[in-house]
Amino acid sequence: MRAVGVNSYGGPEALEVVELPDPIAGPGQILIRVYAAAVNPTDTYVRNGARADTQSKDPWPYVPGMDAAGLVAAIGPDTVTDLVVGDRVMAIVLPSGSHGAYSEYLALPARSVTLAPAGSSHAEACSLPMNALTAQLTLDMLNLAPDATLAVTGAAGAYGGYMVQLAKAAGLRVIADASDADRDLVTSLGADVVVTRGPDVAERILEHRPGGVDAVADGSVQNEQLFGCVRDGGGFGTVRGFQADAPRGITLHQVWVRSYIEARDQLDHIRSLAETGQLSMRVAATFPAEQAAKAHALLEAGGVRGRLVIEF
Repeated sequence: MRAVGVNSYGGPEALEVVELPDPIAGPGQILIRVYAAAVNPTDTYVRNGARADTQSKDPWPYVPGMDAAGLVAAIGPDTVTDLVVGDRVMAIVLPSGSHGAYSEYLALPARSVTLAPAGSSHAEACSLPMNALTAQLTLDMLNLAPDATLAVTGAAGAYGGYMVQLAKAAGLRVIADASDADRDLVTSLGADVVVTRGPDVAERILEHRPGGVDAVADGSVQNEQLFGCVRDGGGFGTVRGFQADAPRGITLHQVWVRSYIEARDQLDHIRSLAETGQLSMRVAATFPAEQAAKAHALLEAGGVRGRLVIEF
């Protein structure tokens, strides 16, 4: 099969189309013929060597990718699933060595796979799993009561946008940040209040919630700069491993989506919300496998709204 990976660390130009053995669905696994794989910032770390310590024991090539969509090609023995061969599906992938979503075929745990949202394209479906599951995990860890107020930074991005929409679906009040160019987008996602992004965003959030919000989901990685806008005893969701002695009884939640790699129920919940229009499937551009380097270059240049997708 074809895949997109690297045989040495480097910039976007290090990505190349490689040939790998076709995987086989083992016990408890589903084999997917992948037609679309989304590009995430974490994929660039596999490519450039930032995750070298986790790859060093694996032979080259290293294949990135955490989001895939396609068709069920086979179901392994002793696999408990309601899916059948030919179903349109989406999946979350934990990349390791040459196993990553940038591949024509993937053998995955059955609980990493669910139906694609009805009426979606493969490119649209692959835009959901990793970022939406990360947002759902954040909400589950924060465990906020209905009508609580959540602040979301980086709200125009993939994770931040899903945080806004999932929070609204859960009955929360949302204060989100945005640049002037993204204000209409973040408003359309459902934010109750939109404040201007930037270094003083905590002060602007407090203008609308003087006692502090019940929790923050920090998609823009502002870390300790945001403690001031959280009420005493509130929650703080961080997605990049930020660690600190949080003040005033604030609970710091380390959000690592790998704990939801086999969270089929949550993944299927995301599918249902996408089908009812409560979650947006935003695709900025698609690229054939041979142009994966262009997708990475665009992502790293910044300012992309919606997902960049590699198609097989």
